[in-house]
Amino acid sequence: MRERLEHLLERLVRASALERILISVAALFAAVLVGGVLVFVSGGFATCRTGLDLGGWTFCYNPMQVYYELFLGALGHPFESGWELTNFGFATTLRRTTLLIFAGLSVAVAFRAGLLNIGTQGQLVVGGLATAVTVVYAAAIVPGGFIGTIVLIPLGVFAGAVVGGFYGAIPGVLKAYGDANEVITTIMLNFVATGVTATVLSWQFQDPNSNNPQTRPVPGYAEIPNLPVIGFGGRMDFSLLALAFAVTLMIGIAWLFARTSFGYELRTSGLQPEAAAYGGVDDRRMTVASMTLSGALGGIGGAFWVLMVHGKWLKNVPSLGFDGIAVSVLAGNNPLGVGAAALLFGIFDSGESSIGTGTDVPPELVGILTGLIILFVAMPEFFRMLGLRFLGTRTSRPTRADGGEGGEVDE
Repeated sequence: MRERLEHLLERLVRASALERILISVAALFAAVLVGGVLVFVSGGFATCRTGLDLGGWTFCYNPMQVYYELFLGALGHPFESGWELTNFGFATTLRRTTLLIFAGLSVAVAFRAGLLNIGTQGQLVVGGLATAVTVVYAAAIVPGGFIGTIVLIPLGVFAGAVVGGFYGAIPGVLKAYGDANEVITTIMLNFVATGVTATVLSWQFQDPNSNNPQTRPVPGYAEIPNLPVIGFGGRMDFSLLALAFAVTLMIGIAWLFARTSFGYELRTSGLQPEAAAYGGVDDRRMTVASMTLSGALGGIGGAFWVLMVHGKWLKNVPSLGFDGIAVSVLAGNNPLGVGAAALLFGIFDSGESSIGTGTDVPPELVGILTGLIILFVAMPEFFRMLGLRFLGTRTSRPTRADGGEGGEVDE
């Protein structure tokens, strides 16, 4: 039995990118099938006026309708009359996708370095507050209009990246020089970030014109602008420019991993720390650097949450950082895969709202349904990650000096 399990892990570890995509697609179909049965059976215990009668038992929920709302509702029902590409449902999907790309990249960078950054949420929280405060105070001395846009938006994103990076460096330093478990420190720092930002907000930065715990709103010209003609409406809180920046950053991180010495050292220190140390890689420096970069990406996510979605920092920050963990695992910690995983999560987020308005299915069942899909799709990649960690060099491929993969290791 043990040999069979090890053989299965070896197959997953050695699977090519195409094979892993096919496995994920098969898992998605399996999850849809199991979820459909669950929805149908659950409908037998609900009360409704009309439904499918089978043997004197009325089943209230139609799985086909639920999946129709989940996947096509997230696109604004494209097969219905009057559909427009720039509809609210699709904007909600892309807005969530954009923010989750930043969060997923944050987690993926740390994972590729062999670290578990559970603190992206805290880094996103402090980065968002830093962005809002910086832009609000800088707007007093920066001219408005187009000049204010091209100055304040980069300044706000930079402030979020710096503060988020600093907050990510704290557990990195504790890990590198104190051998503190980064899982524990990052989890605890999430709570610290929530408490400190709430205290600082009420002490210094609370909007005097609002009873809600929030900062003063940033000027309208300091928010991420929409593209003319092809852009989404201002009330949709989404900008194609923000998505373009997220995709560009995603490609940039992938290039960093594949084509730079820093990316090579980061990947090597995560996969083969002993070999990296033998090759002269400073593991302490890489630990701090990777956690700093990870925190900076989380802080950028907070910056775009402020500048694109709300135009101010709110105390109740959504769990984007925690969702970023699932996005990274689903993507296999591949920066390019983060985009596809984030889009899937964006579809689920928008589709859940569509199910709530288009069907009588309770939100608890919708949450189970989407969680089941995520579990099925992510599980093969999760076991592959376990195989990489625990099977070690028996299933790994040696790394060439140019960062590529060599042949099989002889046992």
